[in-house]
Amino acid sequence: MGMGDANGAGHRAPTMGDVAKIAGVSHQTVSRVLNGYHWVSQEAKESVLEAVEKLGYRRNMAARALASKESKIIGTVVTDTQLSGPSGTLLGIEQAAHEAGYWVSVASMQLVDETGMTRAVNHFIDQGADGIAVIAPNKIALDSAAKAVENTPMVLVTSGSTKEYDLPYLDIDQKLGARLAVRHLIELGHVHIAHFSGPRSDFHALERIAGWQLELAEHGLPAEVLFDGAWDATTGYELAQKLLQSEKKLPTAVFAANDQLAIGALRAFGEAGLRIPEDISVVGFDDILGTEQLRPPLTTIRQDHTTLGRISVEMLLTLIGGGTPECGFIPPTLVRRASSGPARS
Repeated sequence: MGMGDANGAGHRAPTMGDVAKIAGVSHQTVSRVLNGYHWVSQEAKESVLEAVEKLGYRRNMAARALASKESKIIGTVVTDTQLSGPSGTLLGIEQAAHEAGYWVSVASMQLVDETGMTRAVNHFIDQGADGIAVIAPNKIALDSAAKAVENTPMVLVTSGSTKEYDLPYLDIDQKLGARLAVRHLIELGHVHIAHFSGPRSDFHALERIAGWQLELAEHGLPAEVLFDGAWDATTGYELAQKLLQSEKKLPTAVFAANDQLAIGALRAFGEAGLRIPEDISVVGFDDILGTEQLRPPLTTIRQDHTTLGRISVEMLLTLIGGGTPECGFIPPTLVRRASSGPARS
């Protein structure tokens, strides 16, 4: 039996986990040794270095990391790249990183759980990444990433609260975007505005619900029609049918939590013989490619995801340089098109 089979690595390249197993220490201890931290015991350090030598673990990368303390790699964890937000943010990260002389290593996750997120973060620590950006759409992603990271600089692209972890964060202001959409409809005379929400586990969906509620409350209007589901156009179609079949009076406007939901709603309302916007107005969120070509063109909230990604890299570079980045939210903008108009009498 060969050495690779004995340590569980087989024919693949040995990982930091393999080093930890052979050395009899934790993954974090291996990371600390390879990154030159001083508070590791001499015994643990010797065990790790012996295991590295035995396995031939990333000999060149380990040497570079120990000598220069940098790998010029930024790790990025992204979830559901089929959605416009994560994919646009990743594009901005890659552009800004390359301009700064860094390579981007990506871990794309369609299903977010603690095990997968921990494995992704450990993978970047394993690579000796200088910093990690995590696009965290929900609490599982945020908590798992924050708990897994040790001393590697991390920026969380999230609308969730990071106070528990004291980690830098940024995002587009989802609540403000929802308020801009609802305010626009109120200014057009709408007093009955329904909301088609995304999944309640998603931070963006929750922030958009809160924005819808807050803007209506500020104008003394009820927030009484809320349907929630997924982010896709089929769900928007189904929610619109549900609204049409409801015994309650049909609202004069719908604020959809994203453009895909709005697209599905437009189809359902059109099939029911409703005119847009004469009978019912529809406003989306995201301003995805092609919304201006719909019939009618869709009023929506524009998010600059590319800028979001670029600023997240700027924050990481500040952290890597020993500074403290400024956290906050980027304001979105309202794009007025023909799907919204004055409320019907």
